[in-house]
Formats: sequence, C-alpha cells, structure tokens
Amino acid sequence: MGIEVPDVDPAAFLEDVEMRVGEITSVEPFPEARKPLYKLEVDFGGETRQSAAGLTELYDPDDLRGRQVVAVVNLGTVTIAGFESECLVTGVDDGGGDVVHLQPEREVPNGARVY
Repeated sequence: MGIEVPDVDPAAFLEDVEMRVGEITSVEPFPEARKPLYKLEVDFGGETRQSAAGLTELYDPDDLRGRQVVAVVNLGTVTIAGFESECLVTGVDDGGGDVVHLQPEREVPNGARVY
C-alpha cells in the first residue's frame, strides 16, 4: 500500500489543525440523520462540545459513555439534520467498513492537545 498524498509543512499542520482529547459524557440516537449517527457530548476539560459521530455499527451508547476520544476542535460548526456538530471525533476504517474511534492508550486530562 503506497500513500500517494503530498507532504504538508509540519509547522503549518500544527498551526492549522487543533486536535484535543475529550471524554464522551452523553450519547443519544440520531434518527433524523440520513446515515446511522449518534449525537455525542464531549467534555474537553471545562468546555463541552457536541458532535455527530458515525460510531453506531461497533458501539452501543453504554460502550461510548466515559471513553476518551481524539477530536478535531477547530473545524467550525456543521449542521446535520438540524443538529450543530461542533467537533469531529476521529476514527479509522477497520477494513470492513466500520469506524473504530481513536483514543489515547491511557487516560490523559480532558482537553489535552494532540501533537
């Protein structure tokens, strides 16, 4: 597998993209969305943001509550079926089409920046 993507300047990436670790505090179904999504509330240590996340295939709501995730927090707000998604919870395709969310290998403070 080759990665055929042009390089970016590391300093520019760290200036432009801000990723933080947050803890999922609330998970609700999102039946209004066209795709299977959850409405999440994520605590970034003093600030809570909401996100529409496609983690429904692998995770029940009880599996997600209390878990830390890595999220992009400076993409602005995107409205999905009337819901304002304020951050992007990151994930990776598991090879079978399901999304596995990214999380730190051990607990870190909510709001910790990803470098």
